[in-house]
Amino acid sequence: MVNRFKGLFSKSQKGVGIELAPERINIAQLRKQGQGFKITTLYSHEVPEGIFQDGQIADAPGLAELIKAAMAESKIKADQVATAVPMRESIIRIIPIPAELDDRELRDMVLNHEAGLYLPYPREEVDLDYQKLGFFMDEDGIEKVHVLLVATRKEVTDTYLDTFEQAGLKVNVLEINSFALIRTIREQLRQFAPQEAAVLVDIEFDSTEIAIVVDGVPQFSRTVPIGTFQLQSALSRAMNLPTSRNTELLQGMTIPNTPVDGIRTGATGINPGMAALLRVLGELADELRRSIDFYLNQSENLEVAQLLLAGPGGGIGQLDEFFTQRLSLPTTQVDPVAALSLEMDREIPSVQRPGLGTVLGLGLREV
Repeated sequence: MVNRFKGLFSKSQKGVGIELAPERINIAQLRKQGQGFKITTLYSHEVPEGIFQDGQIADAPGLAELIKAAMAESKIKADQVATAVPMRESIIRIIPIPAELDDRELRDMVLNHEAGLYLPYPREEVDLDYQKLGFFMDEDGIEKVHVLLVATRKEVTDTYLDTFEQAGLKVNVLEINSFALIRTIREQLRQFAPQEAAVLVDIEFDSTEIAIVVDGVPQFSRTVPIGTFQLQSALSRAMNLPTSRNTELLQGMTIPNTPVDGIRTGATGINPGMAALLRVLGELADELRRSIDFYLNQSENLEVAQLLLAGPGGGIGQLDEFFTQRLSLPTTQVDPVAALSLEMDREIPSVQRPGLGTVLGLGLREV
């Protein structure tokens, strides 16, 4: 039974989108306006150290109090929310199932038989959801259907649900953060052909989530332990500044156009802080290359068309040019506001926009 992994592929009732991250709570509420949407509320609330540990909720009561404070300060009146768990906490697989099964048989086959073959945990310890994708012929000429299977350990989903319950809120949508981000930039992803993959590079606080997306569906995912905190820490150490969880310093940076060989040898002609930042970005680029090569080696007739930078670190000045040069792949910084043609009462700086993809995607579930 799907149990408590709620509403991943279903429609929801009206509420608010809330993204929980180790350094912040993001809240978004949207409403339909003409052919598009308008942001009615967009709010961010700081999360102190100790609430999360290693990307997981460590202090649920403390986080619940922060959610209540954020809701009060944002002046949102809602008792239902859409939220997301990190991709690193989830297992996403595309599995082949015989096409002749009816919906009831398909459900039984996926949840009670096939799922266990793809899970590293006992079946009873996970919450599952699934969605049918397209039909195809296998190598024996038998018609099958691809099914997208998503699983998260119950202890993770329970922690998120319980945290919101303590905050006096009901979770009516609990999904994977990369799914919310994909929803936000869906039109952008539709420009790619079926043989073209887009690589979502979501640079978060303490990690970067990599998702290789084909036809709007994540085919491969990996989490790398390099995020805005690691980037700013390298910058601060090199400049003899105290380490801080506040990454505003990083948002004010612009990555210089530096030859790749200069980064590797240190002969960049730039200050030590920037040189340190470039070294860590170089490590992230190397991890991206490994992930892309690994996926392409298992895929026939597929090419990577573009890297899409998202998350709080995705808007760093000229970071797209850095990855384009380093990886020889077209790279762009996502702009969820433009992607959704959002109307808003106040301008959102371009450096902050890539970090809004997930929360706006959650807000869309509630329109």
